[in-house]
Amino acid sequence: MDYMTLKEAAEQWGVTPRRVNYYCAGGRIPGTVKMAGVWLIPKIAEKPIDGRTKQGKEQKHE
Repeated sequence: MDYMTLKEAAEQWGVTPRRVNYYCAGGRIPGTVKMAGVWLIPKIAEKPIDGRTKQGKEQKHE
């Protein structure tokens, strides 16, 4: 399986690397692996729904 870094995922999803780190630490991205203190995210992973936004709140209730 191919992996991407926090920085690559952040650029792809339009968020900060810190936000991606929160997603990983919270278990919100399936298939992530932490190796030697670095999160590895599957390239096929999709951005989790952001519950802080109006769109994210609407999607949670569906």
